Amino acid sequence: MEKSINFYRDKLGFETDEKSNNPEVIFFNTPGTKFELYPLELLAKDISEEDTPQISNGFTGITLAYNVEHKEDVDKVIEKARNAGAKIVKEPQNVFWGGYHAYFSDLDGYYWEVTWGPNFKYDDKGMLIF
Repeated sequence: MEKSINFYRDKLGFETDEKSNNPEVIFFNTPGTKFELYPLELLAKDISEEDTPQISNGFTGITLAYNVEHKEDVDKVIEKARNAGAKIVKEPQNVFWGGYHAYFSDLDGYYWEVTWGPNFKYDDKGMLIF
């Protein structure tokens, strides 16, 4: 728990009121979070066509999304993740649909997509609006 709290709170800067390094539970304010379903085989290819993740090697078929308001924020978040010890699975790059994204795997092996879209709109609380 302490390792993950350090990664998310102290290294990536996720907001929380929790100051302890080993609480029973912790909640983070995560801007831009949405629940999305996407075909598993397409998601795996989106992460990497050369080294497509397989369910058997730690890829669970679920990614977490970190949506950002500015294109350059993708690079900033990836550098934060890299410096925090994350594995960068896909370096920042343009996407076929006009956006810009990258993927990292956190300390527990969960895949995160950091993404910006030219048509993404956010509300006053930083939540992505579709």
